[in-house]
Amino acid sequence: MIVCVAVVGPQNNPLYLQSFTEADDALKLHHIVHCSLDVIEEKVNNPKKSGSTLSETFLGLLYPTENYKVYGYLTNTKVKLILVTTDLDVRDVDVRNFFRKFHAAYVDAVSNPFHVPGKKISSKTFSSRIGGIVKSFGPGSPP
Repeated sequence: MIVCVAVVGPQNNPLYLQSFTEADDALKLHHIVHCSLDVIEEKVNNPKKSGSTLSETFLGLLYPTENYKVYGYLTNTKVKLILVTTDLDVRDVDVRNFFRKFHAAYVDAVSNPFHVPGKKISSKTFSSRIGGIVKSFGPGSPP
C-alpha cells in the first residue's frame, strides 16, 4: 500500500507531498521523505559506490525502515520523485511502472502555462491524477 508520494525540487525544496494515511502520520512521512534526500544525493554523487549509473533515472530502493520502503526516481532536471510504501514485497517492475506514470503526470502539471517553475504544485488535476495512479498500483491501496 502506498502511504506517501512526493516531488522535491533540484534544491531539495518540496514541490508536492501527498500522504494517503491518517493525519497523525503526516509529520513522520515528511521526515522520511526528507531523510531520503540524503540517500539520493549519495547515490547521485557516488555512482560507483551505489552501483547505479547517472543515466539511470530509477534509483531503486533508497532505504527500508521497519514499516516502510522508500523508492526514488530522478528526472533529467534533477527533480526527485519519492514513493513510500508499506508493502514490503514490492517488485521493481511495479515500482518502475508507478514512477513512469508519476513522471508523466508531473510533466503534464509543470507544462501548464500557469504553473510557475520552482513553486509548489497546487493543481487539483495533478492531485486527482496521482490519486488514480495510487489506486491502480495495487489491491491494498486506499480507496
